[in-house]
Amino acid sequence: MAKKVAKVCKLQFEAGGARPGPALASAGINMPQFCTAFNDATKDRKGDIVPVIITAYEDKSFDFVLKTSPVPSLLKKAAKVSKGAGNPKTTVAGTITKTQLREIAEYKMPDLNANDVEAAMRIVEGTARNMGIKVEGE
Repeated sequence: MAKKVAKVCKLQFEAGGARPGPALASAGINMPQFCTAFNDATKDRKGDIVPVIITAYEDKSFDFVLKTSPVPSLLKKAAKVSKGAGNPKTTVAGTITKTQLREIAEYKMPDLNANDVEAAMRIVEGTARNMGIKVEGE
């Protein structure tokens, strides 16, 4: 018989840096066990923010699914800036190349609602525009 789902939580942690705390307490799972499993699964992605979907069951067991890093953090890393522009219409926070844009789009393809890389590039480019990051080659 299938286990009964108690709760589904969507959280974000730094890769390899999950610690027990209030965010995990709300999920109702064994926090040290989750932290160990998450940190082991993400140790190769150090420095990235990793979204995770945790499915908690009534018997306190859990499953989790790792997602790709958020587009804004990937864009900031590629443009080598700490944050986006305060007013993206008038201020340029940084620039990235078309090649970097394509790499980010290819990395994000599993989590984006896009049929091909070009559509994914347009989605990522829109995010860059809203952050004040200019794409060279436009």
